[in-house]
Amino acid sequence: MIILSRTVSVEKLAHIEEVMFFEDWIKCVADIEQGLLAVNAAMHAELEELLLAQGSNQESLYGFNIFFEPFEIEYDSLINAPRNRAAGYPRDGRGVSDPAARARIEEIVGRWIQ
Repeated sequence: MIILSRTVSVEKLAHIEEVMFFEDWIKCVADIEQGLLAVNAAMHAELEELLLAQGSNQESLYGFNIFFEPFEIEYDSLINAPRNRAAGYPRDGRGVSDPAARARIEEIVGRWIQ
């Protein structure tokens, strides 16, 4: 598990650490307030805890997956349900329902992954 501190390519992201939990994709959590991106854990909650330990606010953290080939963001994480409710989407589950949050996540991913 790491918080990215420099831009990486999709190819390098696929081999970012010795331990990769999934072959074709990687779990990520973005802090949409601070613009941080944590990657590579078995569960989004582990990445959430890593960012919380670094001072992130829980309300700003969203989980998603990045598929390598083709490059794609999949908005699916258990940590998103409370954020959806707080943003006024009480019946939406594990996706990211807030369009502003999705746009910010895409911006953060684009900044850290080239």
